Amino acid sequence: MPESKGRDHKAAAYTPPRTSKAAEPNPTWWAPVFITLLVLGLLWIVVYYVSEYKYPIGSIGVWNLGVGFVLLMGGFIMTMRWR
Repeated sequence: MPESKGRDHKAAAYTPPRTSKAAEPNPTWWAPVFITLLVLGLLWIVVYYVSEYKYPIGSIGVWNLGVGFVLLMGGFIMTMRWR
């Protein structure tokens, strides 16, 4: 009579596929740059309001807010990639 192959043979253990690349840490300059961008953007907007719209660059007017927000957004985007 033929023997059953069901329980006598062990199946190979499952090995998950390898990931393509491990997450590398950020360079040492990453954190100081995004913190500087966040602080600089905040200070730019605060100085604009406190100086009654004359500083940091009086000739561009309301675009000072745009410069401040671009600096802030640059800092926030960098924080999303921080490991």
